[in-house]
Amino acid sequence: MSSDPAVDFAGAGETPEHLKFDEAALTKYMASHVDGFEGPIDIKKFNGGQSNPTYLLTTAAKKYVLRRKPPGKLLPSAHAVDREYKVMTALGKQGFPTPKTYALCEDPDVIGTAFFIMDFVEGRIFWDSSLPEVSKNERTPLFNTLTDTLADLHMIDYKAAGLESFGKPGNYFQRQIERWSKQYKAAETTKIEEMDALIGWLPSAIPSEDATSIVHGDFRFDNVIMHPTEAKALAVLDWELSTLGHPLADFTYFLMVWHFPPAVRGGLAGVDIAALGIPSLDDAVARYSKRTGRGEITDLNFCLAYNMFRLCSIMQGVYARALQGNASSPQAMEMGSQIKPLAMLAWHYAEKAGA
Repeated sequence: MSSDPAVDFAGAGETPEHLKFDEAALTKYMASHVDGFEGPIDIKKFNGGQSNPTYLLTTAAKKYVLRRKPPGKLLPSAHAVDREYKVMTALGKQGFPTPKTYALCEDPDVIGTAFFIMDFVEGRIFWDSSLPEVSKNERTPLFNTLTDTLADLHMIDYKAAGLESFGKPGNYFQRQIERWSKQYKAAETTKIEEMDALIGWLPSAIPSEDATSIVHGDFRFDNVIMHPTEAKALAVLDWELSTLGHPLADFTYFLMVWHFPPAVRGGLAGVDIAALGIPSLDDAVARYSKRTGRGEITDLNFCLAYNMFRLCSIMQGVYARALQGNASSPQAMEMGSQIKPLAMLAWHYAEKAGA
């Protein structure tokens, strides 16, 4: 794994043998289900996509993206490409920036697993949150766009969007803690004391204030395609973890980038963000609060501990699949060494919250 995540995850290349599928069957399916499609297609797999393998489909006239469930034995409720398709389709109709969707195929006989087809969106993806590719005066507008986009998502009326059945309103933290505790234990490969402590403490510390909105579940720079030259979000990607949930859980997940060191997901901890022209965490919180009409955000330490615990559980699942040979990306094996330090950081915030 190189030191440059854009090299490791961006771009598309040769499909690994265990992730290949019947290209003729896909061509036939798209001819019947995708308006305006004309083959033949050239298929390359994107280097990213730790969870759901993602492919670039190029025809003479157009580029598409295919996203599918991975092959092999899967954890319960994981890899929900049908949910991704549903939420992106619904939000697109609300004017929210998502790729245009074309077709969902839940028949595993076509290419071996369920998949969907969407537009390929040209633009910029930033893999390092310090934004080294752009000038100082461009960084604050890009961060503000990211904050505003998430705030706008949380302000969408999920009932009006036709997503009333997309999840259960209320008790989000409780249900998520139960879910990710089970997922973690199902994928556990080694004992981590901090994870056991978090599993024990988190249910007892859930904030009393409840709220429900559409939540993305993995909102960060590298899941948003920005306009090639402007601070404008063109498409939010990777909706696998989306549901109806507590907006603060989603927002504080985004805030983790200020708490991670640069070696972890291109974090900003220890970075002179003022010199780089990057807003402070307090600036982001104030902007989000103003745009959503929310008051002061309390329980920040609980939310950070919860989100880091949840991320540990997700990473553990990816790592477990890598050990079984089913992971989408070779970088999945690298995650095993990151889980313990992240669990320790989560427990640090749990202690700050009174654990």
